[in-house]
Amino acid sequence: MPDSELVKRAQEGNQDALLQLLREIESPLYRTAYYMLGHEQDALDMTQEALIRIYQNIHQFDKKAQFKTWAQRIVTNLCIDHFRQKKNTVSTDQHDHLLHQRQYDHVEQTVEQSILKDEIQQAISQLSEQQRAVVVLRYLQDFSYQEIADALDLPLNTVKSHLFRVRKELQRLLFPEEEGRLKGGVKS
Repeated sequence: MPDSELVKRAQEGNQDALLQLLREIESPLYRTAYYMLGHEQDALDMTQEALIRIYQNIHQFDKKAQFKTWAQRIVTNLCIDHFRQKKNTVSTDQHDHLLHQRQYDHVEQTVEQSILKDEIQQAISQLSEQQRAVVVLRYLQDFSYQEIADALDLPLNTVKSHLFRVRKELQRLLFPEEEGRLKGGVKS
């Protein structure tokens, strides 16, 4: 992640420092956008928009926060806005990608990993926008609870509560057969 000296130089107008900052933050921003939106092109668009906003507003970055938190907040807000505009569109890109994928030595393993990835992505897409943002920042970007609270402008206890509920919900969505056993249902 970018260091404070690089951020300082970028805020002072050093274009090379600013471009280096943008290059360093681009991949984590894309990863967040992809897992929030579930669609490659939308994720690329939101990443691009976030980078433009960072470029235009670097002077507004408050050094009290971490740069990565500030940048993630920008992309998360853009994704939430985009999600609200599109509301639950279904993406077939992942399935098309799998069908056109080159043959590998371990085709079965590749298919299993792809199916699991799709199942996780589908489960994440069923969460609320805020829950989705919390899970993406925590488990895919490895943010601390406090960093998530800062990035989403939420109280720390709300973040913890969201994560608790999200874990239960993802478990229910990914392992529906476990739900019956956990509630005292028929055992296998």
